[in-house]
Amino acid sequence: MSAHGSVTGTPAVSGSGTGEAVLVRHAETEWSLNGRHTGRTDIPLTEHGRAVARALRERLSTWRFDLVLVSPSARARETCELCGLDADAQVCHDLLEWDYGDYEGLTSPEIRAQRPDWLLWRDGCPGGESPADIGARADRVIGEIGASGNVAVFSHGHMLRVLGARWIALGPDSGGRLGLSPAAICVLGHERQTRVIARWNDTGS
Repeated sequence: MSAHGSVTGTPAVSGSGTGEAVLVRHAETEWSLNGRHTGRTDIPLTEHGRAVARALRERLSTWRFDLVLVSPSARARETCELCGLDADAQVCHDLLEWDYGDYEGLTSPEIRAQRPDWLLWRDGCPGGESPADIGARADRVIGEIGASGNVAVFSHGHMLRVLGARWIALGPDSGGRLGLSPAAICVLGHERQTRVIARWNDTGS
């Protein structure tokens, strides 16, 4: 496993950061439907997932984005494309999903059958990333989006939950308290000079 360590405090951001960061979790895949941990395995969207992603286009049309960032994974890039924002999108490797290492492709019950006390948000994954590792990646993303106006971010469930927690200066483990559905929209913003979560897990239903 990668090096452990704590990630605390407020991630550094240059500039005043007056825009919004609109986070979009990729739409449904076969593995997300089955609860399998999907880190670096490149699973395509299901047909239902594609239909839901297309419906996001209208909901996202209310923003004019100065920057669009997308994970290299096909499921995130396809979601971005179906939303009509792929033309100027920049691939950001820090937006990859949590590296689950030895637990890739397994469900939580399958992991706990081997390790009953396991908790992703505390323990991370052997052969993969710790919470501090993914927290450090989230901080780098925040550094990139914080002074860029309105930014669209297409990524993954656990990565975006950590990003949300770090935006409001909580530790990566606090992402465990921010549930996030496939194809949900979240909005990170500011209230005066304080970073806030303006909207979370909005599925439009």
